[in-house]
Amino acid sequence: MIEFNFVGAFLVGLMGAAHCFGMCGGLIGAFSANLPNRAGNQLANQLSFLLSYNLGRITSYTIAGSIVGGSTAALGAMFAVDDYLLYLRFFAGIMMIITGLYIAQIWFGIVYIEKIGKSLWAVIQPLTKKVLPIQHPSQAILAGMVWGWLPCGLVYSTLTWSVASGSALQGGLIMLAFGLGTLPALLTAGLAAKKLANWVQRKSVRIISGLLLIGFGLQTIYVAIYQL
Repeated sequence: MIEFNFVGAFLVGLMGAAHCFGMCGGLIGAFSANLPNRAGNQLANQLSFLLSYNLGRITSYTIAGSIVGGSTAALGAMFAVDDYLLYLRFFAGIMMIITGLYIAQIWFGIVYIEKIGKSLWAVIQPLTKKVLPIQHPSQAILAGMVWGWLPCGLVYSTLTWSVASGSALQGGLIMLAFGLGTLPALLTAGLAAKKLANWVQRKSVRIISGLLLIGFGLQTIYVAIYQL
């Protein structure tokens, strides 16, 4: 199932561009406003910081995926629970379907999942002040790692796939794929970002992508039920 989850996670990140713009656009704008003015190629300078931000963000996603995937594996080994992964994969399949419905703009229930992380973000958010003003890409990586814990329904949905993987390695890879999928939306700027936003907002593109995710979810549920 890791192949389907990897592709699905990448697709969620890519097609969730509009959600990314809404959730993270203000934060990355605030970070960018604090970039140091350096002599030389300004575009290259800005790109180095943007890459650093996103490296930190995707690192946090990967760490989170490894933690939840590894925790599931550890609990399964400690308590010798039979078929626990199949039940988790069934739940992950449901989350894939819910995410597909969101991508296709059929049902937006996934946004309520973001409320889960608000208490955690209230604790983590003050850490952003400790890395400002950002003077070096290494500081941008740290800022990006904090940014990676911003409450996001798409992140939480994809984390359920990491939980169901029952492996720290596979859980981390799933979230890495998700992070790489979000990279085009959050790395581009200006006209390129607008073009990307317009493309992912096309009804046909969203419906096809949403149906593909729903298909992944149904396939995951079918395999889980078949193996029970």
